[in-house]
Amino acid sequence: MDKKMKIFIGIVVVIVVALVAILGFKISNKNRNGEDIALEQQPQEEVPEEKKEEKSVEQPKSDIKIFNGKDRPIAFMIDNNVKAQPHSNLNKAYLVYEIIVEGGETRLMALFKGVDVSSQDVTVGPIRSARHYFIDYALENDAIYAHLGQSPRAEEYIKNFNVADINGQIYDTGKARNSKSLYWREKAKKAPHNAYTSISSILEICKKKNYATTSSKKSVLNYVSKEVTFDETAKIANSITIPYATGHNVKYVYDAASGRYTRYSKGKKQTDEATGQDITTKNLIVCFIRNTTINDGENKGRQDLDNFRNADGYYITNGKAIKITCQKQFVGGQTKYVDSQGKEIEVNDGNTFINICPIDANVIFE
Repeated sequence: MDKKMKIFIGIVVVIVVALVAILGFKISNKNRNGEDIALEQQPQEEVPEEKKEEKSVEQPKSDIKIFNGKDRPIAFMIDNNVKAQPHSNLNKAYLVYEIIVEGGETRLMALFKGVDVSSQDVTVGPIRSARHYFIDYALENDAIYAHLGQSPRAEEYIKNFNVADINGQIYDTGKARNSKSLYWREKAKKAPHNAYTSISSILEICKKKNYATTSSKKSVLNYVSKEVTFDETAKIANSITIPYATGHNVKYVYDAASGRYTRYSKGKKQTDEATGQDITTKNLIVCFIRNTTINDGENKGRQDLDNFRNADGYYITNGKAIKITCQKQFVGGQTKYVDSQGKEIEVNDGNTFINICPIDANVIFE
C-alpha cells in the first residue's frame, strides 16, 4: 500500500471515530434529558386513603336532632310484664324495639344516644334478660347491650358476634340503690320485675371493660329534617292496634295537635315512671315477622325470629300509614326500610317505636 492510500485511510478512520463520538454524545444527552423530564412529570406520591380521611375537612354537623353526635348508643333490655310497668325514662330513648318472647309476652329494647347526664343521672328499667334476636338489632345500631341475664341462645350470640355486652348479674346488689350501685332493686316492685340501672352506671362499666363509647355508625333510619307527610292515598292511621298474643295488645292513638302517638299496653295508657308523662312517639314502624318456639334445653317456650328475609310492614307518622318492606340480611346487617317503589323511606326527625309483631297479627287501623 502506497503512502497516499495510508493517509487517506487514516483520515477516514479519524472522521468515523469523530462521528461515532458525536452521535454517542447526542444519544447520551437525549437520554439524560429524557430522564430529567420523566422525573419532573412523575406524580407526587399518593396519600393512602386512611391518611386522606385524617386530613379531610370535618363535615358540618347534621341538623337532625334525634340522632346526632358521636356518642355510642346504649341498648337496654326492658321488662314489659304488667308487674314491671311503668318504665323509667322510656321517653328519652330515641328508638325502641318491641318483640314477642315466651309466654305471649313482649320485651322492649330501648336505645339511648347522647343523653346528658352531667347534672342528673338517667335511670332505666326495669331491666330483664337478653334474647338472641334483640342482639341482632343491637348490633345493627352498634350499641352497647345492657341486660340482666340471658337465654342460652343469647349467650351464644354474645360469645360469637363480638357484642359489647354488659350483664347486670355481675353488678346487681339485690338491694336498694346507694352511691356505689351499678344495678340495684326498687322496693316499689317485686323481683324479678324490679331491677334497674342507669346511663352513668353503664358508662362506668364500659370504662372498666374498655368498651368504646363513641361510634361513627350511621343511623339505621333515614331521618330527614323536613316534615314527612303522606297524601290521600295513604291509609288513615289515627289509631293502631297491634295484637301480639291473646293477653297482649299494643295500641297507639294519634294526637293531631302534637303530631305524636300516645302508647297503650294491655289496655292501659303508658306513662313514664320518672316523669309521670305519657309515653309518646313521633314515628311507628310495624314489621310482620314469623316467630317459632325453639328447644334450647330449658323448655321455657323461648322464641326464634325469622328476620333474615324481606318482611311486610308499615311506616306510620302524622296520622297516615304507608306499606313498606323491612329488609335484613344477616346478623348485624342494618335493616333497610323501603317503600312500594323500593326506595328507602324518609323518617321524621323524632323518636320511633319499631313493633316487630307475629306474621299473622291482625293489625287494626282506624
